[in-house]
Amino acid sequence: MRHYFSQITKGVLQNSNNVYLMIHSTQKSIKVLVVFLLGLSCSLMVEGQTRQIKVETPEPTTHWGGYGPSSSFDPDIIVREAHNTPEWALLQRELLRSASIACKQYYDHYFDERGFLLTDLRWGANDGPDDAIENVNRWPQLYALGGDSQIMEMYKKVYEGHVRQMSMQLTTVTGRPSHISYAVDGMYYKEFPTTADWMHISEGLMVFNMMGLGDPYDMKFRHRVRRFAGFYMNEDPGALNFDPEHKIIRSMYNGSRGPLMRQTNSVDWTGDPSEVRNRYTAGHGEENYEEFLFHFKDYHETEGDVPLNLMSTTLALNAYMLTGEEKYRQWMLDYVDAWYDRMEANDWVIPSNIGLDGTIGGAADGKWYGGTYGWSFTVEQQTPPAQGLSDRERTRWGFVGFMNAYLVTGDDRYLQAWRNQHDVIYQAGKMVDGQFHTPLMYGNPEWSREGFTENDGWYSFRPYSAEKENMLQIYYLSMQPKDRKHISSNPWLEFLEGNNSDYAVNALRADLVDVRKRMQMLREDETSPDMRLTDDPMHLNPASVTSLIRLMGGGFYEPSHARRSPPFHTRLRYFDGEKRRAGVPEDVAVLVDAMTDKMVRVHAVNLNPLKERTLIIQGGAYGEHQLVSMTLNDERLPIDDASVRILLEPGSGTVLEIEMERYVNTPTMDFPWNR
Repeated sequence: MRHYFSQITKGVLQNSNNVYLMIHSTQKSIKVLVVFLLGLSCSLMVEGQTRQIKVETPEPTTHWGGYGPSSSFDPDIIVREAHNTPEWALLQRELLRSASIACKQYYDHYFDERGFLLTDLRWGANDGPDDAIENVNRWPQLYALGGDSQIMEMYKKVYEGHVRQMSMQLTTVTGRPSHISYAVDGMYYKEFPTTADWMHISEGLMVFNMMGLGDPYDMKFRHRVRRFAGFYMNEDPGALNFDPEHKIIRSMYNGSRGPLMRQTNSVDWTGDPSEVRNRYTAGHGEENYEEFLFHFKDYHETEGDVPLNLMSTTLALNAYMLTGEEKYRQWMLDYVDAWYDRMEANDWVIPSNIGLDGTIGGAADGKWYGGTYGWSFTVEQQTPPAQGLSDRERTRWGFVGFMNAYLVTGDDRYLQAWRNQHDVIYQAGKMVDGQFHTPLMYGNPEWSREGFTENDGWYSFRPYSAEKENMLQIYYLSMQPKDRKHISSNPWLEFLEGNNSDYAVNALRADLVDVRKRMQMLREDETSPDMRLTDDPMHLNPASVTSLIRLMGGGFYEPSHARRSPPFHTRLRYFDGEKRRAGVPEDVAVLVDAMTDKMVRVHAVNLNPLKERTLIIQGGAYGEHQLVSMTLNDERLPIDDASVRILLEPGSGTVLEIEMERYVNTPTMDFPWNR
């Protein structure tokens, strides 16, 4: 329905001296056309309630944003009430503007006209293709929130340049041959990593997996989405990564050339030799190639399936949301369900390796906790060599696959499995110096030197962190009090619960300061391209979006979680109905300041005193949430759709309390006007 504030008016059309008032009820399939003389006050029966309505000619300044009632933008609500410009709104618009401008300067500094990254390139997992494309992380989200249109143009150009660079022989790029067996003809084959582990593949997909937010209709993107998913569904005979009988991905190292069916070695991970001292500043403090090799000396148990491979399900999810084809959804659920069964069989702790025969621990001498990046993966530090040990498990990253299953089903058992694992780890905790500690690892802390022993058990006790056990993600999805109780302190959640009123302004100011600091460091960067490793520019990327994601849409964003390249999780998403693009319209600011399982409250303001703006609000990043109703000025207005269309007149603003049913719709990348 269309509403002037809380007045029920549908399909207002001006025709000479009459105004036509059309009421349309989708629930009762009733259409009523009534003709009133201008200025007539009458009673109207709507949903069993009699309401007094004054029908007026819209002011001459209102022109429907270029859309008439018969056009493609037909607003459900018209907001006319003037607002007092809030500080958060000005800060939000400035952050969108400043970050967009800063990204252009960053692009000009670190990329050429082809979109090629201006650094020294080496082939291999370390300093590999994932690091290269990560330099424009968060740009798709910035655009999708309302950043400048140039942002999408730049990240598309960078992605195309990235694919071209990584598909070349190293000799072509640098003049040096590659010594990496799986990268002789390039790190990419068919525009995807030839073979790698999913910690690195997922980091390299952080941009790609978000590109559908801005333009899901780009044909290159659509082709890649289907192709990439096909690599894990055995649709490409050259990439038989999946064993459908045992429901496993057959190796930790997998990709567009299929699984690597041998143990990996240090060279596979380290990559091509390179000069280090007096040239680069290596991330782990290495000063020569030998120290790089030492870093990876224990990274060799890679045959069979591992929890990291669950992140491949995002590829199938992308394809399902893009095409709606059931085969993608079914493959994803079959694979996640297989891991669910393994967790249950292993007393609700996800095993860190599965043998080629489908057995738990079958790839690590029968030890469920063995394998590279597994529960027992404590290795010797490389700088200086053999001095101390470092825990490097990545088993908890597999939760992304279960989040994907929850997104398409809303089935709580996918969350319950990880609640159970949390409880097992919590019960293994102990008090240390008056503080409760829980274990990070299981096995032998001296495994890299001694191997497994009969005394293997929980170790590496650290102060309890619910976030480490994915409880923050679980709470965001469930919004259940039983999950919230584990999270002791979180300023954003406290803000949503009404206990941290300054959070919005402080968070936006902090991100604006972050943009300034990064650009200052960029101006001070005196390195030439051959002095940079591929990840060196990354910390200067000025796309600071954490506060925008949380405050604009009630979205979940944690940098450590983002490395797992999940889909976008947000309670609300916005579109510009006039320009037909993702993101809030120019001059519009929005703020989510309250959120429960069934409700979200959002402030929407048009800062432009002269022009109206057309805003579309969608439930969820992919329309997965159904908007049931909206309360405006204490009046409940039915919606019963995945989106609602709002016309914000010049200088107007309002507060909308939206009732919703979450995870009940089929998620789709389609924009609202194409559904």
